[in-house]
Amino acid sequence: MSTPRQLAERRQLLRRLGLIAPGMAVLAVFLVAPLAIMLLVSFLQPGEYGGVKWGQYSLEAYVNFLYERDFDDSLVFNTDYLGIFQRSFWLAVATTVGCLLIGFPTALYLALQSERKRNLLLFLVTVPFWTNLLVRVYAWMLLLRNGGLVDGALGVFGVPEGSLGLLYSNAAVMIGLLYSFLPFMVLPIYTSLEKLDWRLVEAAFDLGANRWQALKRVILPLALPGMLAGATLVFIPALGNYIIPELLGGGKALMIGNLIQLQFGSGHNWPLGAALAFSLFSLVLLALLFNGLRQRGQEVRG
Repeated sequence: MSTPRQLAERRQLLRRLGLIAPGMAVLAVFLVAPLAIMLLVSFLQPGEYGGVKWGQYSLEAYVNFLYERDFDDSLVFNTDYLGIFQRSFWLAVATTVGCLLIGFPTALYLALQSERKRNLLLFLVTVPFWTNLLVRVYAWMLLLRNGGLVDGALGVFGVPEGSLGLLYSNAAVMIGLLYSFLPFMVLPIYTSLEKLDWRLVEAAFDLGANRWQALKRVILPLALPGMLAGATLVFIPALGNYIIPELLGGGKALMIGNLIQLQFGSGHNWPLGAALAFSLFSLVLLALLFNGLRQRGQEVRG
């Protein structure tokens, strides 16, 4: 027979489950169910004109990720998809590093300003969020095209018009990714620096540290949680971005998102598209797992 204390604990547990049940239901319907459907579709055979053949299971989608069928139906190793994944990974890494190199000094400058000036600068950082991403990317197309503003500015220094060919290149995609995701790096780092006790920096100076030593041994370690959060917020959406490489890359700099769209669109190969999407999802999970293990290691060392 349960004691009054056990009954009270049981009622409290049921109350907590009741409170989180709506949120869990939303996650199950809008997150778990689509992932399960995507995983199921990746093991089916493609239909004639798109769609899938339900009930006809196959591993062909995952085989086509690394191999292609030759004329005699033999499997030949194909690195095309791996090359697109590699390009997407390195562009996402370069975007994260670039945003970090620009975002940390920016966030540090914001944190050192007076409250009134800080609020104005934060407002300016968040202004791009007021405009649709598609409009901002089209604006960069006008800036980077031959004869655009960038070409005109370089012409003042004697650079011939169109010699760089920025638009429809990896450089244009990189610029677009940096511009789009830079605020996602600045804001988390600023949040960490805003809470920093600047008396610790003053104490470092009193103990004989110069500015570089104070930055390295005091400011950077305390800003590390914000830097890791910003890196996660930049790397994950940059890895699967679709709009920026589609418009600024012009189909010449495909990333994973463009490849998935092609399979569900003109390729009429839904299982392969689902397999590619699930592979991208696995990479995102690995990135989150790495970030989580690193944070746990820091907590243990602390």
